[in-house]
Amino acid sequence: MTRKELAERLKHASAAVIAAEAELTEIDSKFGDADHGLTMTKIAKAISAAAEAADGGIQSMLDDAAMAVMSLNGGSAVPLWNTWLDGMQEEAPEGEEIDVAGIKAIFAKAFEEIDDMSGAKVGDKTMMDALIPASEAIAAYEGDSEDELFAAAAKAAAEGAENSKNFVSKFGRAKSYGAQTIGTPDAGATSMAYFFRGLAQA
Repeated sequence: MTRKELAERLKHASAAVIAAEAELTEIDSKFGDADHGLTMTKIAKAISAAAEAADGGIQSMLDDAAMAVMSLNGGSAVPLWNTWLDGMQEEAPEGEEIDVAGIKAIFAKAFEEIDDMSGAKVGDKTMMDALIPASEAIAAYEGDSEDELFAAAAKAAAEGAENSKNFVSKFGRAKSYGAQTIGTPDAGATSMAYFFRGLAQA
């Protein structure tokens, strides 16, 4: 996969998140600050702009995306997404091409970095409910098709976000609502699932 092709996937991923802004706001308004849709739209636009403007290699593009997100004012999502993207660029090739093994490496490093920072596990009702299954799907993929790899990740992320409905919030403002949060998906998991859905679009 070329840097240009990865940039297109990042732009599709960003567009999917931006299109879901109203849904994310509605979810977050129930037990959060009702700002997740706006925050994620800022993050998605920063990622998309970095992908659009990229003229170097893959590592440079991902570094630009991470830096663009880091400069934003926003909720807890900003440092988490910055950490995730920064982890990707650490393992990314400097050149303009990446193979499936390389994709698996950048997502493994990205997960390692955000896992260290977040500490949340599946069942804690956070973005990790989507990101952990997606990361595991990428790690488990044994083929040589980036289309199949991202499709598997998107499916796992969507299922994880849907499954977050069954959990009690253990982080953030929603934590104080306890069992009332059962039945509502986590906004962070939902936005992450939309991002992976977009990544699966070539």
